[in-house]
Amino acid sequence: MGKTAVHFGGGNIGRGFVAEKLSMSGYEVVFVDVVDSIIEQLQKNKSFTVTEIGGDGEKVNKITNYRAINSKTHEAEVVKEIESAELVTCAVGPNILKFIAPVIAKGIAGRKADKPLAVIACENAIGATETLAGFIKDEKNTPKDRLQDVEKHARFANCAIDRIVPGQDPDAGLNVKIEKFFEWVVDGTPFKDLGHPNIEGVKWVDDLVPYIERKLFTVNTGHAAAAYYGHNRGKRTIHEALAEEEIRRIVHEALAETSHLIVNKHGITVDEQKQYVDKIIQRISNPYLEDVVERVGRAPLRKLSRKERFIGPAAELAHRGDSVDALLGAVEMAFRFQNVEGDEESVELAKIMKEHNAKDVVSKVCGLEQSDALYDRVVKVVEKVQGSGSKA
Repeated sequence: MGKTAVHFGGGNIGRGFVAEKLSMSGYEVVFVDVVDSIIEQLQKNKSFTVTEIGGDGEKVNKITNYRAINSKTHEAEVVKEIESAELVTCAVGPNILKFIAPVIAKGIAGRKADKPLAVIACENAIGATETLAGFIKDEKNTPKDRLQDVEKHARFANCAIDRIVPGQDPDAGLNVKIEKFFEWVVDGTPFKDLGHPNIEGVKWVDDLVPYIERKLFTVNTGHAAAAYYGHNRGKRTIHEALAEEEIRRIVHEALAETSHLIVNKHGITVDEQKQYVDKIIQRISNPYLEDVVERVGRAPLRKLSRKERFIGPAAELAHRGDSVDALLGAVEMAFRFQNVEGDEESVELAKIMKEHNAKDVVSKVCGLEQSDALYDRVVKVVEKVQGSGSKA
């Protein structure tokens, strides 16, 4: 009997990155989603393609070894799959983790296999698997007297993922175009006594934090800063935004600030971090990705939150007494990302900015307190945006 991986989330990252690597590693992938159209397409089509885009051309991989289940209508089937699977992964967005936790908890509760289930949440968030584990172990999903069973039958490993998925062609269907470069780093410590799952391309490490923060505070910070400045200045793609000398300089300045934090906090050398930054700028500037600024900038409320790509590093730098001017500039542009078509959070952000004073906005959106060194400076940024309109 072959090995099975249950993957929650049939979107582009799920199909084009996680499932691609799992399939190439010999897993039969069972997609789980609640979106009828995605599940129906996966059930109807026996294959899809993943096209890797690089400076040296394109490479097409065909994915065939998969099934799909709608957890909204066939939850019992999903539970049964988890009961016997080797691995559960997800790429659903950090805000959706609490909704997939109950069915995973049921699957873990019914496991009979000697080897624990490996659970890895592949999300753009620090400690996403830990967050998912917290929801699974919540009393609503796992009674107190069954908590020991969870720890016996499942191992939870945080990870850091890095791969750019640009906007897709309207008629692409299940096929995905994706950046050739990728990084998937997973905490190996939960598997020390039994061995980790064999997944092609995964780097297993004992200390994940440096990798997570370097990625979040470099790739995500730079990508989002370029998007918000680009949107504010009428650029269509990230490539067009970074082709403007001033935006490119501003993004470099923001990453110089986050680099200062990364180097001093994690012991990464200045030269190594500089090479990493240069590589990231080159990657996100790739004209072949056709990466539209509105796609990259979507969900500004999440991206302005306390542990995210701007406020997270800026709060630590301000506490240390270091410069955060460029990061605050990016924060301003993010607050100006309002009422963007197709993005609900940008509409909600506009509403919050209209209905609340600056201090309440900073507390509500950024999670900062008055005692934080960064607090007053972000309040001034919000006051500036509220006083000038979103496009100033």
